[in-house]
Amino acid sequence: MNKVPLTKRGAEKLREELQRLKTVDRPRIVQAIAEARAHGDLKENAEYHAAREQQSFAEGRIKEIEGKLSHANIIDVASLDAGGKVVFGATVDLADEDSGQELTYQIVGEDEADIKAGRISVSSPIARALIGKQEGDVATVVAPGGERNLEIVEVRYQ
Repeated sequence: MNKVPLTKRGAEKLREELQRLKTVDRPRIVQAIAEARAHGDLKENAEYHAAREQQSFAEGRIKEIEGKLSHANIIDVASLDAGGKVVFGATVDLADEDSGQELTYQIVGEDEADIKAGRISVSSPIARALIGKQEGDVATVVAPGGERNLEIVEVRYQ
């Protein structure tokens, strides 16, 4: 399996979630299963089945996070110096040439993407159009609503 890019902050969030799942959620679910078992007949015990379903979900998520972390190429954005070029992890200030709207995005891994927080996936159309460009360049983004011309105002590595 190929290495997947992940920012240092994204890796820390995944580790925190993994820690919570293992130390808080897993013991709570085991306790809920034990209590449900104490109620008797397991065939018609909705509490038991719900707890087992929670356990299945939590264990699946633990395996998923461990897999992501084991295949992650963790990049410390603060230590990057790409000479002003847009690279993975960079925060980019943009100006939409058509509407005049100002936008700010950080290019992150797929698991970290959150458009409301200004973090876009490295595989998104906007990120693909921006990668390799530098301040002053204009990136043409082919979007479902048509082409957009975005001027790169500033590139930061933070």
